[in-house]
Amino acid sequence: MHSPTQLQEILEKAIPQIAYPQHPANLYEPSRYIMSLGGKRIRPVMVLMATELFTTDINKALDVALAIETFHNFTLVHDDIMDNAPLRRGKQTVHEKWGINNAILSGDVMMVESNKHLSKVDVNVLKPVLDTFNATAQGVCEGQQLDMEFEQRDDVTIEEYIEMIRLKTAVLLGGAMKLGAIVGGASTADADLLYTFGENLGVAFQLQDDILDVYGNPEKFGKQVGGDIIANKKTFLHLKTLALAHDDEAESLTSVTINQEEKIDQVTHLYNKYEIRNLATAEMDKYLTMANQALEILAVAEEKKENFRTLVQQILDRDR
Repeated sequence: MHSPTQLQEILEKAIPQIAYPQHPANLYEPSRYIMSLGGKRIRPVMVLMATELFTTDINKALDVALAIETFHNFTLVHDDIMDNAPLRRGKQTVHEKWGINNAILSGDVMMVESNKHLSKVDVNVLKPVLDTFNATAQGVCEGQQLDMEFEQRDDVTIEEYIEMIRLKTAVLLGGAMKLGAIVGGASTADADLLYTFGENLGVAFQLQDDILDVYGNPEKFGKQVGGDIIANKKTFLHLKTLALAHDDEAESLTSVTINQEEKIDQVTHLYNKYEIRNLATAEMDKYLTMANQALEILAVAEEKKENFRTLVQQILDRDR
C-alpha cells in the first residue's frame, strides 16, 4: 500500500496534467491558479486511501480524487469572496487577482469540471458515485448557508453548531472516503463505515481548529491566534462559555467597544476560568473515538488500517 505522502505525490503530479480549455483564459486560468496553490491534499488522499483498502489499482479512483480536490477548491474560491479574504495559502485570492465576477464564474465552472472527472468512472459504479458526490456537495452548501445565518443570530445552540460544522467541513471528508470505497469495490456496509470514519474525523478536526484559534502556536497553526474571538464567531468555545458564564461576563464575548488585543485577553481569561479548552478537547475526543470505532469495525486486514491511523495523527498534529 502507498503511504499518505506517496499518494500526495501522485496527486501533485496529476493535478498539473488536468486539461483545462485555453479559452476564455479569464475563465480557466483562475482554476489552474487555485489548484496550483498546494495544500496537504487531504481529501483526495483520503479517496485514494479508501480505494486501496479494496483494490491495488488506485488509478481507477484518480479522477474521483481530482473531482473532490476540484470541488474543494471551488468552495474556497467562493468562500474567499464571501469572507472578503485577500490571501489564500499566502497568495492573492482569485477574486483579488481576477475580480469578483470572474471568480464567481470560475468557481462555477470548477463544479462542472468536478462532474467531468466523475463521469470517467466505471459505468457500474457511476450512479452511486454521483449520488454520493451530489449529497456531499449539497451538504457543504447547506453548511455554508447555516454558517452565514449564525452570524445574524444570538440564539445558536451547541447542537446547531455541531450540525453546521458537520455539513460545512465533515461531510466532505466522509464523502471522499465513501467515494474511494465505492470505486474500490467495497461493500455498502464498508463504504458506510468509511463515511462515518471520515465524517467524525472532520467534526473533530473543526473542533480542534476552534481550540487552536485561541491556544495554538500561530507559526505552526498558520493563522492569527484569536481571529475567531475578534470576529465574534460562534465556535464551540464561544457557545460553551455563553452557557456557563454570568451575564456581565458574557458581554465581553461580543463586545465591539474594546480593542482587539484587549478583547482576546478578556475572552481567553473567561475560557480559562471555565476550563473551556478542556471541555472542547473532550468534545473533540468524543468524535475521534467514534471515528476510530468505525475504523475498528471495518472488514479489512488490520495492517491496511495503519495508514488511516497515521493520517489521523498527521491531521491532528497541529500543535494540539
